[in-house]
Amino acid sequence: MRISNQWLLEWVNHGLSPEELGHRLTMAGLELDALEPAAPAFSGVVVGKVLEVAPHPDADKLSVCQVDDGSGGPVRVVCGAPNVTEGMHVPFARVGAVLPGDFRIRKARLRGVESSGMLCSAKELGLAEASEGLMQLPGDLAVGTDVREALGLDDTILEVDLTPNRADCLSMAGVAREVATLTGQALRTLELPPVSAQVDDRFAVDIQAPDDCPVYAGRVVRGVNAAAETPLWMRERLRRAGLRSLGPLVDVTNYVMLELGQPMHAFDLARLSGGIEVRRAREGERLVLLDGQEIGLEDEDLVIADREKVLALAGIMGGEASGVGETTRDVFLESAHFSPMAIAGRARRHGLHTDSSHRFERGVDPDLPTRALQRATALLCGIAGGQAGPVVQATGTLVPEPEPVVLRAARIERVLGAPVDPAQVTRILSDLGCRVEPMAGVWRVTPPGFRFDLAIEADFIEEVARVHGYEALPAVVPSLSPDLVRLDESRVPLGRVRDLMADLGYQEAITYSFVDPEWEAAFNPEGAPLELANPISSELAVMRTGLWPGLVKALRHNLNRQQERVRLFEIGLRFNAQANDLKQESVLSAVACGAVRPDQWGEPTRPMDFFDLKGDLESLLSLSHASPVFEAAVHPALHPGRSARVMIDGRPCGWIGTLHPELAARLDLTQEACVMELELDAMTRTMVPKYREQSRFPAIRRDLAIVVDAACPVQQVLDSIRSLEIPALRELIVFDVYTGKGVPDGRKSLALGLILQELSRTLTDEEVDEVMKGIVEQLKQDVGATLRA
Repeated sequence: MRISNQWLLEWVNHGLSPEELGHRLTMAGLELDALEPAAPAFSGVVVGKVLEVAPHPDADKLSVCQVDDGSGGPVRVVCGAPNVTEGMHVPFARVGAVLPGDFRIRKARLRGVESSGMLCSAKELGLAEASEGLMQLPGDLAVGTDVREALGLDDTILEVDLTPNRADCLSMAGVAREVATLTGQALRTLELPPVSAQVDDRFAVDIQAPDDCPVYAGRVVRGVNAAAETPLWMRERLRRAGLRSLGPLVDVTNYVMLELGQPMHAFDLARLSGGIEVRRAREGERLVLLDGQEIGLEDEDLVIADREKVLALAGIMGGEASGVGETTRDVFLESAHFSPMAIAGRARRHGLHTDSSHRFERGVDPDLPTRALQRATALLCGIAGGQAGPVVQATGTLVPEPEPVVLRAARIERVLGAPVDPAQVTRILSDLGCRVEPMAGVWRVTPPGFRFDLAIEADFIEEVARVHGYEALPAVVPSLSPDLVRLDESRVPLGRVRDLMADLGYQEAITYSFVDPEWEAAFNPEGAPLELANPISSELAVMRTGLWPGLVKALRHNLNRQQERVRLFEIGLRFNAQANDLKQESVLSAVACGAVRPDQWGEPTRPMDFFDLKGDLESLLSLSHASPVFEAAVHPALHPGRSARVMIDGRPCGWIGTLHPELAARLDLTQEACVMELELDAMTRTMVPKYREQSRFPAIRRDLAIVVDAACPVQQVLDSIRSLEIPALRELIVFDVYTGKGVPDGRKSLALGLILQELSRTLTDEEVDEVMKGIVEQLKQDVGATLRA
């Protein structure tokens, strides 16, 4: 929002410098982005009056003018502007003047004729990006007056970045109300007397979408002069607000929007048929907008139509077929209130963003349409003439009246840490437009219709705090009676999980929960992800069913920037549709590629592989003392033979493996990547620590070398031994796997270390031999193992 300080002073005499005003607004939550002058620096330019215009004797496109600049005698000036005429008032740069860009005016001889000065266009003064001729000034300006003074160009523009909840400040009236409240100065209200009807012409209005359009007001104005010139004061205010002047029929509606905050639209009445319909779009309807863009309409689009065609995209932009132009003589002025939910997202869906949609999406005062219509009618008739018809107003489902909220003084003190004077609270809320009923220790506060963000007690406390001034609140150290949080010892804290991943060399990433449908299908072709009704973009159109797409995209981003050793992990939610429900699961996912360790002299560099990532996962699971089982299985996104399903307590809890080569090639990955994903709940469950007696007697280690089928999983061997439930078995270790010479084809040799120990006595060799004999027999029975010779 661009705010002219001069215009603001007409509403409230705040008595602050622009810098002080910007600081006050920022501290109140309306952040100041920039302060800039209303016009670039120039000097020596005065109001001049063209007394005489004669053709140049040696140039067809030049004129020789006599100009009264208030100095006592006419000044001769050679001018090339096509619109110079006798009697017009124009900016005149005297000899010695300095124009924007440090352009100095000197006496010159043009085609043999001496010229003492320069008649200026708006572009030459830095007041427009382009201009076709001289800038015409109002005829009532005194000749010789400095142009900066005459046009009020020594003004400052405050550019304020408003949060989405402060739509009430998207107008001069709203900003002035805010400034008056902050400074305690009186707000000068704008008198809006109704414009009485001079003709009885009406145009019917039918609201067919009552929930989307609570109020629609309009009136016919006949006999307007579309060629009339918009007054300079209005053009200047529009320019300082960042809008171009497009003629009085459009300028008036834009001006009222800036002044009061009510977007409006003017239709060419001659192009309308039958009456106005406010309805949802129908299948197959299309609309050519004012900017020439043709869009296809959807059934969720709210439109303004007549009996034959769509006229406008409601609350966003009008259509080319009904727009006003130079030939317009009769107009239909529209001023409506549209529900924010009916407009929200619709402009973005069509690739649009307009001043109108920006306001309606955030909420416009539902009581404003008729007042704004009266203001626009008065301005339009005053500038372009015409005769107004009666106001035609239709209503849909009216916006419910705001509910009063009880605000407690004790609650204010508790939240802010200090009491606020009750009279100050009453003044602040009243100045903000609220209806306030003070009572003993409480206030009954009803928010105004233009404040959609005030609904609960905390909202009003925030208003009191920001207007009273956060810096004015005393720094008080509150008394602290902390409630000790009971720690669940059966859970591993997430902070510990993150710390360990960082210790293992991983960096935490945060990726979007929305992903590209093509990426999602590549990683989970059999899944049915939830599609978003209104995605931010086509690349973020579905909810992720796993975290791999986002992490792999981040991995590719790093690889493309010559980061060859990448370790990323993320803790987040995955979303899986189940019947009519959406199941959300917290998971930990990781991706890694590149060298196992950074380059060093101690050992040769080798790339990360499946077993390196498996080791990281086992380190992670050691936090919860889980005993994972890695079961060979096939996943569509993983390399066959280099993938495994992770089982914990007999339940599948995740996957680990190397990305499928075809998938890696399709995603343009330059290195082989390993990925894993594990349910967070299964990983963070742990046993509560319990005391276990330590044996005072020596342990005995026996090693066992067996030969089993090459396809036999090592885990099956370990499970077979553990199934014997040997009380003395303290530890079971696999310390060697061998195939080759001395081992039959199709078989492999496993070397196992068994540590046995009793709590109450020393084991004898005979007892240990008996245990080993039982183990060998069990292995022979379960996995067909034989002792290695």
